[in-house]
Amino acid sequence: MPSERQKLRTSRRLARVKAQRRRSIVFVIAAAPAVVMSCLVLFRSKAEADTEKADLPLPKPYDPVVVRTKPDETRHLMECIEKLRDFQRRLPAPGPHDWLANHPEPGQTFKEYLYCDPVTARGTRRIIYVQPLGEFDEAEKKILRLTADFMSRYFNLSVVIRTTLPLKNVPPWAKRYRSGLNTTQIRTTWVLTHVLKPRLPDDAAVYIAFTSADLWPGEGWNFVFGQASLNERVGVWSLWRQGDPSESEKEFRRVLFRTLKIATHETGHMFSMQHCTAYLCNMCGCNSREEADRNPLHVCCECMAKICHATGADPLARYKRLKEFCDENGLATQGQIYGIFAAALEMDAPAAVSSVE
Repeated sequence: MPSERQKLRTSRRLARVKAQRRRSIVFVIAAAPAVVMSCLVLFRSKAEADTEKADLPLPKPYDPVVVRTKPDETRHLMECIEKLRDFQRRLPAPGPHDWLANHPEPGQTFKEYLYCDPVTARGTRRIIYVQPLGEFDEAEKKILRLTADFMSRYFNLSVVIRTTLPLKNVPPWAKRYRSGLNTTQIRTTWVLTHVLKPRLPDDAAVYIAFTSADLWPGEGWNFVFGQASLNERVGVWSLWRQGDPSESEKEFRRVLFRTLKIATHETGHMFSMQHCTAYLCNMCGCNSREEADRNPLHVCCECMAKICHATGADPLARYKRLKEFCDENGLATQGQIYGIFAAALEMDAPAAVSSVE
């Protein structure tokens, strides 16, 4: 029989889950004039499917791992967390302009993630759709193709790049001209609700837009790198502030690295992953270009388990595929990190784990 303490824990946990289900939170990576605030947007309309075909194929075919259906899946992921925990770097105290200094957040462990009824890629929704918006030069198109390849390995899902949609006929409320930057910004909420939601395919795990335009979510904001919903399967990210991939080979790799981070971060939110507050992790929030560059491409052990639960990925196979990508595309340091994680998981000694209460 459960003790009174266990009953109290269960009651509190169910209350948190119900509270989370009552709201739809859109996470933003952004910079505002002084203090950046989280953007809360409610979406309730049902999307219609779209059957447009992709015009940009992946650079090579990818065969996702079969979704794990064994009853011991959770325990396996908990064991992987413990094998990797000693390799994680704790998140240092935030500076005065960093994300957590302005947006205190409780974080989210793997156990807490399981109890929030997260969005997953189980069942028929097994494809990540990427929607290009606007015009792209050849270097930017290559960035897009490589990012799609990386995302397929990161999330263990097939990725389809859809036919490019032009950024024309944008309503006045959804755009603004910034004279100091000599560019027109596009409102993210318009992209999410008017471009992506009506086109959400029936088999989409998530549907994310990729644009060369600068983004902003509304009044009081300077810009955002990207924005995504925790439970509506839609998001958007921008290449505009990542650099010029045509400038040089070195700059191309830097732009690629930044783009991989923002694309996977926003997609993580679409699988109900909240910002990480425990470790240096790709799911950490950021308030500036400097803070974004400090955050790593890899996720911490807790967030890795969330991704594997949501998508059915095998942790070891996932790290090996990611290392292969990094080795092939001039990201040697990141490849070494994935190699270290893979080696840790291949150790025979089982890790001690606590049960999920």
